[in-house]
Amino acid sequence: MAQTYEFYTERADEAAAAAQKADLANVKERHLRAEETWRGLAEQARKTVADRARADEERAARRLAEAEAAAAKAEAEAAIETA
Repeated sequence: MAQTYEFYTERADEAAAAAQKADLANVKERHLRAEETWRGLAEQARKTVADRARADEERAARRLAEAEAAAAKAEAEAAIETA
């Protein structure tokens, strides 16, 4: 199951809250490292969604251009046959 930006952000927020509540320095540091990792994963998830959307748009534009080119070619071939 793919995780979302929101999922990773929630985990980062939980880690940040745990770090604030921690009494021991090593526990606090562990939670802060976890928060940093979760935030990095959240940013990566956001970038992946944006990249995927951009790639989908580019593919759709390319398919449209190919369909238009094929239609123009078929129209030109039909015009030559009737001439």
